[in-house]
Amino acid sequence: MSRIIVITGTDTGVGKTVLTALLAGHLRAAGVSVAALKPISSGKRTDAHLLRRAMGNALTLDEINPWHFDLPIAPLLAARHRGERAELRDVLAHIWKIAHRFDTVLVEGAGGLLSPLGEGFSTRELIVELSADVFIAAKNQLGVVNHVRLTLEALPPLIGGRARVVLMSPARDGAVGRTNHGLLAEFIGEPRLSKLKWFRRAEDLETNLRAPQTHAALASLLRPLEA
Repeated sequence: MSRIIVITGTDTGVGKTVLTALLAGHLRAAGVSVAALKPISSGKRTDAHLLRRAMGNALTLDEINPWHFDLPIAPLLAARHRGERAELRDVLAHIWKIAHRFDTVLVEGAGGLLSPLGEGFSTRELIVELSADVFIAAKNQLGVVNHVRLTLEALPPLIGGRARVVLMSPARDGAVGRTNHGLLAEFIGEPRLSKLKWFRRAEDLETNLRAPQTHAALASLLRPLEA
């Protein structure tokens, strides 16, 4: 069976795609066959292009992102605007079909955990139906402790209790960014918490993957939690 990891976030624009791309690049470098999917998106397809690049073009753009709606609003509303529907059963079927071909499948949500993706479902329902591991991307800034705790509370207890949190940090952390890690660790435990640099340009993917500290952080993130 493939390992399925869902990458969600505390909000939109918090670094989900960066985290997913780094994970894909790290696993690929380690010799693991990996697929990175963003099943549903709206607006530009920039995220899907970066994921395709990170996995070495192993999938087509339409395999990575089969439900794409041009209007840059919430995917549910963008689909309705076009008179279309994204159904949970169809999204799950697509992910499972891809999973037969790869050792690991990374599935990136859209927006935050409870942002509606399609009719009657959000990333939370994907996580539950896929029995997936969960990585939560969170922007390392003032307020992140509250955002992370609310996101964890919104997950079913058994899933939320094992979800990993990744603080996506700018190149230079201020005082808040430097102290968030320690404070969050008091609530969720150090083993479930990681920190990575957030980049904005696609060209920075390879630069980040050349850094040994990036691979060390990603390897730790992918390591199973002790029971």
